[in-house]
Amino acid sequence: MMSSQGVSKAIQLLFISSVLSGFPDLVCADPPYNVCSTTTTYGLNSLFQSNLENLLDSLPSKAFVSHFDNTSIGNGLDRVNGAFLCLNYVANDQCRNCISTAAYHVKKLCPNMNEAIVWEDECQILYSNETFLGHLSTTGNIPLDNMKNVSDLESEQLRFRSVVNDTLQNLIKQAAFNSSTDMYATKPVVFTDVDILYALVQCTPDLSPDNCSICLQTATTEILAVYYFSRGARLLSRSCYLRYEFYPFYEVATEPQAPVSPQNPGTRKDGRRKTGMILIITSVSVSLVVATLAFYVYCLATRNGKKKERKQYLNREVQLPDIDDPSYTGPYQFHGRKSLNSQEFLFIDLATIHEATDNFSELNKLGQGGFGPVYKGVLRDGKEVAVKRLSSDSEQGSEEFTNEVLLIMKLQHKNLVRLLGFCVDREERMLVYEYMPNSSLDVFLFDPRRRAQLDWSRRLNIIGGIARGILYLHEDSRLRIIHRDLKASNVLLDCDMKPKISDFGMARIFGGSEGEANTATIVGTHGYMAPEYAMEGLYSVKSDVFSFGVLLLEIITGRRNSGFHLSKRAPSLISYAWQLWNEGKGSELMDPLLTDSCCQNEFLRCYHIGLLCVQEDAFDRPTMSSVVMLKSETVTLRQPERPAFSIGRFTDCDEKNACGCSVNGLTVSNIGPR
Repeated sequence: MMSSQGVSKAIQLLFISSVLSGFPDLVCADPPYNVCSTTTTYGLNSLFQSNLENLLDSLPSKAFVSHFDNTSIGNGLDRVNGAFLCLNYVANDQCRNCISTAAYHVKKLCPNMNEAIVWEDECQILYSNETFLGHLSTTGNIPLDNMKNVSDLESEQLRFRSVVNDTLQNLIKQAAFNSSTDMYATKPVVFTDVDILYALVQCTPDLSPDNCSICLQTATTEILAVYYFSRGARLLSRSCYLRYEFYPFYEVATEPQAPVSPQNPGTRKDGRRKTGMILIITSVSVSLVVATLAFYVYCLATRNGKKKERKQYLNREVQLPDIDDPSYTGPYQFHGRKSLNSQEFLFIDLATIHEATDNFSELNKLGQGGFGPVYKGVLRDGKEVAVKRLSSDSEQGSEEFTNEVLLIMKLQHKNLVRLLGFCVDREERMLVYEYMPNSSLDVFLFDPRRRAQLDWSRRLNIIGGIARGILYLHEDSRLRIIHRDLKASNVLLDCDMKPKISDFGMARIFGGSEGEANTATIVGTHGYMAPEYAMEGLYSVKSDVFSFGVLLLEIITGRRNSGFHLSKRAPSLISYAWQLWNEGKGSELMDPLLTDSCCQNEFLRCYHIGLLCVQEDAFDRPTMSSVVMLKSETVTLRQPERPAFSIGRFTDCDEKNACGCSVNGLTVSNIGPR
């Protein structure tokens, strides 16, 4: 039998040969790619150069909180306009590092130029002495491709071209005209039994939907005109980006390097020489491997068998019994349980949850709500989760529990919290969510020390994320959903402080033609409920808009709406906001912590939108799609009317006995409508 050392060497050779034989399917040129102005330059040590360096130095920090931003420094001929874009799948720290690298490269590659753009693998930077924000540009596009063809048969190449075109056309519609996508879309498409095509399109958010569509349509036409036969390609543009490959490049942290264009014949020849060398090395390697291949396969099979057994042990699921059987009286029986199916969603057994939470240790307790406590847990694979445990006397009954599972399992959006699974065992009912390390928005917003971490840019991102999440529920999901309990404590924050809406126990589905519905049971939170819902039980999408308006005002002011009467300035934050607005003193409502980071015009616009959302008549409130559009300064806002001041009752307690008053967390139910 061959020695272990010989086997080890053979395996190494097999690994080398397999890696090398895959090289032609990878791409060989390295970023950055650049386009520099050839007509205008700036002088050494000029004011323009100073402004440019200051602008470039400021971008990486902005990239840590936003994937797109634009800024300007200077005046007149010395004014520099700059912008950056990171691909949406890139994490915030990667975005910052990428922009930092791009800022370095743009100075090295385009010295003394008044205008330049540099593309890295996952981001781009553009600066100019001319205004370009909101302007579509398709000049200077750079098409790039892989070195390997999809097939040597022309018929197969043309079929591939058709699949790519159809896929990109669908993504263009989604990115350009679906307001919840942030002008970004991805899609995997099966091409053959073994090949899956992964495609991505993205526009700079300053473009209009029509211009985004034009940019991507132009990019599609250009790339398919020259590289329809390539296994993968991308097109770099000032205003948009597209890419497709036979591997999920947007789902992994590390990608193969950027593709090479045949417009550079020197690079192509180098690639062919490398390919020839690869073939020689591969042949030698294979001849050495053949002798040990059988032994290697045996070892591999043995190892995989053990790994499979271990994986089955770690990921075992409990099979649900047939609860539709009238004779069944087992531990999973409860009202609404028959709606849950293990094929649709992951059932997690109670033992696994006990293990994950260390038997619901108080050290793992994250918080307490009307439904019961929430615990942090760690599953066997190391994944951190949040376990929502329904207490026996919970305000959320079995119907609401089932409703929450069935609703959220059908929803997929980056601004909605992701449900990973559920557990039902006798009296125990639990929901397992993705873990949000930064807790909920109220924890930061209403704590004077923590609120300092929420600068103006971050608050705008939170507002925008909440708006897009609610828009998805109202218009863009497969269902039309009214949340009915939108508030600061139901907005969770991930590690990048991006908002995710949670708690769908009170949500309701609307039929396609329904405009509003009536309920005899009022559920929600004082201070966030729309007047027609609190007083008459009428709810619609405009009920969520009202709650969003209250939340928006709380975010920009750092003050609660409920309990605002304790300040003795006004009965509520809404009434105080209306009072200052009428007196022309709106800027006095700004959170003092925002003085250094906030633009007053942006603050007043958000203030204005907040007042429009809390109008007393639901008809006068904008829809969430309108709210998203209203953020653009090109849209003129109508003047708000008198808002609904007081929702729910306020007690006459003063600051001394304020501890007896519920401020934010109370969710009410069973209030008879008028």
